[in-house]
Amino acid sequence: MRAREHGIDIGVGEPGPLNAITDVPGVRVGHATIIEGDGPLVIGKGPVRTGVTVILPHDGQISREPVFAGHHRLNGFGELTGLSWVRESGLLTTPIAITNTNSIGTVRDAVVAHEIAERGDPDLYIGLPVVGETWDGILNDIRGQHVTPAHVAAAFDNAHRGVVAEGNVGGGTGMQCYGFKGGCGTSSRTVRMRSGHTYTVGVLVQANHGERRHFQVNGVPIGEVIDRQRVPFPRLPEAAAGRHLPGGTGSVIVVAATDAPLLPHQLDRLAQRAGLGVTKFGAYGENYSGDLMVAFSTAARGLPDMGAGERTHTELPVTMLSLTCIDAVFEAVIECTAEAILNAMLQAETMTGRDDLTLHALDGEVLADVLQSYRRRVFSLA
Repeated sequence: MRAREHGIDIGVGEPGPLNAITDVPGVRVGHATIIEGDGPLVIGKGPVRTGVTVILPHDGQISREPVFAGHHRLNGFGELTGLSWVRESGLLTTPIAITNTNSIGTVRDAVVAHEIAERGDPDLYIGLPVVGETWDGILNDIRGQHVTPAHVAAAFDNAHRGVVAEGNVGGGTGMQCYGFKGGCGTSSRTVRMRSGHTYTVGVLVQANHGERRHFQVNGVPIGEVIDRQRVPFPRLPEAAAGRHLPGGTGSVIVVAATDAPLLPHQLDRLAQRAGLGVTKFGAYGENYSGDLMVAFSTAARGLPDMGAGERTHTELPVTMLSLTCIDAVFEAVIECTAEAILNAMLQAETMTGRDDLTLHALDGEVLADVLQSYRRRVFSLA
């Protein structure tokens, strides 16, 4: 069950019909999930608990119809490829993909191959894909690099509008969050302007970050109430030899989408506010956490083709959301990001992986009871 199904309110905004990034018209999401094997880790053979997720901004070919984009780095112990061109051009020219740390190269190359096949003009395509990663080595044979181009192709084939699978799926399959089982999560907000215009902001996260002791929801110290004695966190076998993960190790990738007419510099600001959503539950951009955000707007179509083609336009009219209205969009992305993270945790299920290590899910009923005991914005949706 998701946060709202447990009566847990994150913020005051109104979700879209699906409360998902796919509420933004045209946006599609696809997952490929790989779960294979059990028992002791054998590098190259498993157990495998990983996958890949793709986000397509619209129904067209993104390389032929780029959209405006921006990005933000809360902390840089991670990777999100293709950002140099996003920064330089203000454009998103490829689908976005998310996977595990050691598979990012395979996924990047597979996205290029997908776009070449889609375009049909391989000699003219210059691919600079946006591909992010988080580390799933607690449960997964991450050194085995089990994500293949076939899995990326499957994620593209599965990409669709509508309900987005959350929790132990796609790139989020083997992830942890605040010492609980993490994964993929999504949320959206409807933003109504005084002018009468209505826009949608949607977020998808791959949540693999945060320390239990910092975890709080709506100001309640959940990490102290549901501590490691109550819900344990696995200790890697490597720790016996003195090698262990520093506190706060982990990452989060945030993909924010909107149909509000935002220019690249405004989308940088939107991505920055998504970082505030990450910190809402107690994360603070720890040194060993890769907290990276990318934001795009689907409002402007017909921007120049990516690649060698006819240059028929020297001037392009664009529309910009007034700065007097932008706070409503900022508030929406903060709430979306936070709720997407909580949905990732609540939709995740307890999972056992390599060396029989287990990441336990956050029990939504227990969380709701703790919040209710503190009288912190838990309400009935009945």
